[in-house]
Amino acid sequence: MTTDSYPAPAPWASRLRSGARRPDRLLPRVAQRAVARPELLGVLAVAGVLNLWGLSVNGWANTYYGAAVRSMSASWHNFLFASMDPAGLMTVDKPPLALWVQALSVRIFGYHPLSVLVPEALMGVLAVGLLYDLVRRRFGRVAGFVAALALATTPITVAVSRHNNPDALLVLLCVAAVWFFVRALEDGRTRWLVLAGLCVGLGFETKMLVALAVVPGIALAWLWVAPRGRAAAARQLLAGGATMLVAGLAWPVLVTLTPAADRPWISGTSDNSVWSLIFGYNGVGRLTGQTGGPNSIGGGAMFGSAPGPFRLLNSALGDQAGWLLGFAAVAGVALVVMSRLRRRDPNTGWLIAVGGAFATSAIVFSFASGIFHPYYVSLLAPFTAALIGAGVGIIVAGGRSGRIVAPLAIAGGAVTELIVLHEWSGQLSWAAPVVIGVGLAGAVALSLPVSGRARTVVLGATLAALFAAPATWAAETIGHATNGTFPTGGPTVALTAGGPGGGRFGGARLGGGRGFGGGFGGGRGFFGAPPAGGGPAGGFAGPPGGFAPPGGFAPPGGGGTGGRGGFGGAGPGGGFAGNTASLQTAITYANAHGGGTIAVESQSSAAAAIISSNANVAGIGGFSGRESSVTASWIAAEVASGHLRWVLASGGGGFGAPGDTRSGSQAAISVVAQACKADKITGTSSSSVTLYDCRGRASAILEAAGTSATTTRASATKA
Repeated sequence: MTTDSYPAPAPWASRLRSGARRPDRLLPRVAQRAVARPELLGVLAVAGVLNLWGLSVNGWANTYYGAAVRSMSASWHNFLFASMDPAGLMTVDKPPLALWVQALSVRIFGYHPLSVLVPEALMGVLAVGLLYDLVRRRFGRVAGFVAALALATTPITVAVSRHNNPDALLVLLCVAAVWFFVRALEDGRTRWLVLAGLCVGLGFETKMLVALAVVPGIALAWLWVAPRGRAAAARQLLAGGATMLVAGLAWPVLVTLTPAADRPWISGTSDNSVWSLIFGYNGVGRLTGQTGGPNSIGGGAMFGSAPGPFRLLNSALGDQAGWLLGFAAVAGVALVVMSRLRRRDPNTGWLIAVGGAFATSAIVFSFASGIFHPYYVSLLAPFTAALIGAGVGIIVAGGRSGRIVAPLAIAGGAVTELIVLHEWSGQLSWAAPVVIGVGLAGAVALSLPVSGRARTVVLGATLAALFAAPATWAAETIGHATNGTFPTGGPTVALTAGGPGGGRFGGARLGGGRGFGGGFGGGRGFFGAPPAGGGPAGGFAGPPGGFAPPGGFAPPGGGGTGGRGGFGGAGPGGGFAGNTASLQTAITYANAHGGGTIAVESQSSAAAAIISSNANVAGIGGFSGRESSVTASWIAAEVASGHLRWVLASGGGGFGAPGDTRSGSQAAISVVAQACKADKITGTSSSSVTLYDCRGRASAILEAAGTSATTTRASATKA
């Protein structure tokens, strides 16, 4: 099957030729091609509606990143280093590229949830358009349309496109890398491989090592096909690889070369090294298991449930991106059989690259035993969709191959969809009969030598039956807030239940507690309603069953409560999101006594205060209060430089589930408690908290740190 040529202009274009100006001067080339492909415009419209409709209902989405964007948009220093807090003390635990996009949008349009979320939604739309062309170039327009529609209606694709986590940009860059590679297959030019390498490198700057999932397939495909010979192929790959390294390592090298005193502490590390973040917390540990991962805190749907070969179809992941995995797998195998991976077969390079990205992602996500969340499978979605489109291309082509592939692919898709529906018993009860009835009839009909319009109608009806359930699940995503730390596609039950086993995000199993206060309105129409409580000054809503502190941070103008369930912190400034009433008391006290930065245990504790009022608060224990372990000497240096004055501590070490032995920065905070002045302050609820004033105490902190270290060594010797 060869690449189709662009069709003739639409009939209305001939009328324009009679005018004084040519149509190609009226419309840019890309626009002309889009107009000539109404199916592309249609699927982009579907993606746009799903990604943008009622978007403001999500509020600030992940407040961890929402707070970082506020800090980054107000200071170029914070922007460069992806600082979570206004004082520039701690980075976030991811590279900065996705946040750079959001922060630049905020600088242009102001600090508002839509300034942060709309760029993400548009990235999702662009990824759908690129995937259409990636498949169309090899298998035709119908195949490209089906692939794009499959991606646009994958529930987790909709969820991450409506969220401010880095995944929307990661997906776009990985799809773009494979798209550039497919262009390279067409003419053998090195520039396409260089651009593919650039996209992978930028993907690394978005979410680190996971962006490399597309590299094995691209490298193997190019070396195998080698359109200009193996030696030339190796040189071209080196050019693309060098570009990837330069783009991907630019920020880590910058951080490494910057003296520690002139940049924030690298969140998620105990040694302030960006390389520890890359290869440890965000690297090998995610695959092999790590402290604080599912094995140490009991697993559960929040971590994708137990690793294994069928993980992608369980109740935690199946409803997010697993509906039609069987169709994609059959299509991939069919392409292997048909092409026999012959170098001169035009399908071979495409298959190895796309199939390689699919297989790598599927294997990694199936067996990762470290910190893993269901929304990670958003990276698998485009390559699943591409293989689905390729399978449809084979069927549309007809012939003996099409008649063999059609029933097998339909059966594969039906089986995996029925498994997902079974995992969600009681949901979409109409879907199983439709899939079985229409799917069986379609498989039988398409296995017969039916041609022409009848074959097209049967194929369309069969695909509609297979797509109906995931598309409905995806559409239901826009009916409620998809905010909090972990975006999830589907209806509200998908947020709270995680399947019949219960508790994707805790639900009733994990106890009570109100969600973050100050909800955003429920959005009607395009983008929905503006945030309740007046934009950024208002609060934000926690998802039902999400991670929620007992009594969320509710700044003036906010209203409502968030969700039910979730983990709650108990102490002042501690816990996953901490006792924010105590934090507000501390902020008020500090502002009345000379100001200065307040250090709290977790960055999640600081997020709401930064969002609502740009409070000068920094979490020094990492995301939950347990990931980062700063040293007492670092605190002393920050105190001496005037970057840090106050420390608010609960003594709890942040959120910790059974089995999580991490203690965050508790050792350093204990030293502060010995060396700094303790101010007992009473809040409006008559509960008192202790705020340590460290101004002028840098030397005392160092002295206490030395004493503490000596005591620790002596205790170890006696033991």
